Amino acid sequence: MEQSSTPTRLSGAVRDLASDVVSALGGGDPFRLSGKVTAHEPAGASGDPALAAVRVLGADVLLPAVLHHAPADRDDLAAFDRAVQAYPPPAGASPTSVWSHWAMRQTLMRLDASFDGAPADHLEPDGTWLDDASWQFLTHQLAVLAPLAVPAGDCAVFRAARRRPVDVARGFVRAVRRRDWLQAAGAGRWLVLLDGVPDTLGLETGLEFVAQMGQGDPRVALQVTAARLMRAGAPV
Repeated sequence: MEQSSTPTRLSGAVRDLASDVVSALGGGDPFRLSGKVTAHEPAGASGDPALAAVRVLGADVLLPAVLHHAPADRDDLAAFDRAVQAYPPPAGASPTSVWSHWAMRQTLMRLDASFDGAPADHLEPDGTWLDDASWQFLTHQLAVLAPLAVPAGDCAVFRAARRRPVDVARGFVRAVRRRDWLQAAGAGRWLVLLDGVPDTLGLETGLEFVAQMGQGDPRVALQVTAARLMRAGAPV
């Protein structure tokens, strides 16, 4: 019974955490991660779904501090660091897993230099797996790595997206037609930061439609809210 309930508990924790991030992005209640994840327990000591949820959402957990240029609470950063330490990518992990972990580490160091890691933590993972990717695969990978889509971002994944704005736009349309609202929202978030996106795409209207159709999923709301903030240039 406990094993079968674990995915449900994690799913609920991810939704709750995403909802809290959306509220903080919109200027609602201050976001406090430390009230959900204990910062000072040994990393990986328990099956805490809240801790695992931080790893699922990745660097987006700290997005309110990044986009609003707000100081992050030290206890929140310690709780975030605990998730970074508890869930390192295993040997043979997928590129998205490796890059997601790297993004978490980079965001933590960006917000507080005292969390500076080992020299290897500063090195970008390999980005060549996107060099010859089809536009469908590229869009899927970018959507998974949407936390990397932030202003002034500069890494191999971001450069791959910059080279192919039309393909990302095609992927956005495909995701909408397939009713994959989370992928569409993630692709839309990338598109607001790319030059050369076709005007005919109607990105703003498309994001509104995705938000409406995906309103039952706070992860969709997180991506759309981030996209709107960055598109409007509010305070980022």
